[in-house]
Amino acid sequence: MKAPFSRYLVSIKSALKTLIECLDEEYDYVSALAADSKGFAVRVSQTSKSVSSETMTTERGIVIRVCRDGLYSEYALNSFDPEAPLEAAEEIKKALDRQFALLKSTGTAVYETPVLSDEEETVFAEKETELLPEETDLKELVEFLSALSDRAMTLGEHMLECSTSAQSTHICKMFLTKNRDLCQSYVYSEGTVVAITNKDGHTQYGYEGVSGDIGPEIFARLEDRVEKAVSVAEELLNAERIEPGEYEVITSPEVTGLIAHEAFGHGVEMDMFVKNRALGKEYIGKRVGSDKVTMHEGALCAEDVTSYVFDDEGTPAGDVTEIENGILKTGICDALSALRLGSAPTGNGKRENFEHKVYTRMTNTIFDSGDDTLEDMISSIKYGFLLEGMESGMEDPKHWGIQCIIKLGREIKDGRITGRVFAPIIMTGYVPDLLGNITMRSKDREVFGNGGCGKGHKEWVKVADGGPYLKTKARLG
Repeated sequence: MKAPFSRYLVSIKSALKTLIECLDEEYDYVSALAADSKGFAVRVSQTSKSVSSETMTTERGIVIRVCRDGLYSEYALNSFDPEAPLEAAEEIKKALDRQFALLKSTGTAVYETPVLSDEEETVFAEKETELLPEETDLKELVEFLSALSDRAMTLGEHMLECSTSAQSTHICKMFLTKNRDLCQSYVYSEGTVVAITNKDGHTQYGYEGVSGDIGPEIFARLEDRVEKAVSVAEELLNAERIEPGEYEVITSPEVTGLIAHEAFGHGVEMDMFVKNRALGKEYIGKRVGSDKVTMHEGALCAEDVTSYVFDDEGTPAGDVTEIENGILKTGICDALSALRLGSAPTGNGKRENFEHKVYTRMTNTIFDSGDDTLEDMISSIKYGFLLEGMESGMEDPKHWGIQCIIKLGREIKDGRITGRVFAPIIMTGYVPDLLGNITMRSKDREVFGNGGCGKGHKEWVKVADGGPYLKTKARLG
């Protein structure tokens, strides 16, 4: 079935167009982004159950963007009376004019930016899904997650707790200008199993997740993830500490995705180029990795939680080749930053919600696959580690330092996995060195969309990343 577009947004469309026509008499550019996204989040453990109608992306509201004399300003509404669009327009004009007047009276330095284009375009997209979050039997889902938690408790000798979760969101967004009428509706869902073990006062956990741009039908896949979560949690109770040093390593697809996100995530968000806060600006057209490194970014380069049709500025979703055979080709860009840099927007203008401003943000960030097998990669290593699972990561876009905290490392000796497990693993380094040492990449790849990403410490949005197994050298500690 197709995810039906919001009836609420349909009901206010005509009035919003009237509002835009009224504002268009005063400003050089006017757009309205209206959102009506609903969903649920369910969490179950041995000791608690919770059900919420809120996820990271549930919202209902409108944001108006205008431009006058090279200055842009915005106004957000959490209610809109379709019977009184002209009154709303007058209130918005008063508020926006106060903003413009304040900027001029204080002499505040601003970016003078050209007017956004407004070419005629119509889009109406309803993506496929089997189930809708608003029609899900939440009691039945709680029982399913409870059964998973109970089963996990029987699978490990040292099980202390098992937490399961499932959340699904039906996204509906409408972007309108004088000449543009864009509507999209899609569903994304994600679920997790977290097994917690304890031995002699030492606690560890194993984490497994599923995600995709489909409905709550995805939660059935959690059945196959319980054993792995428990197994990892039990293994980690006996993990050893790694001796710091440089090693040959193989990164699992999840760790590969973490590297993609941290190495060339924020570092090539081109709003940072405008502010000269990213080293990537100086490396366009230059080598940043080995010939084995090709990386894509965009809502169209994978199917997962952030695979939309158009972004929050009405720019069509893209598939950008950021790195091709080791050469940094370009970054990603929102519409206003693109105007300031003289480049084209890439469909990466995203808001946390209608009350927040647009930033250049990642969507799907993916390393391309190669022709090698995991078995060949393991057999090629004299001594090193297979790195699995991710905890967190961070980067320094101005100097290209990277730090990834990885769940565990499996020892490889003389081309074989020995069974020894080391944890936790902290991988650090200089991005071009890490990518420059990549010599092998597997044929398969995976994408992971269970997390979110902040711009600094705030502005959280959904992202996904992944890729194949990669062989490289890295400093571990």
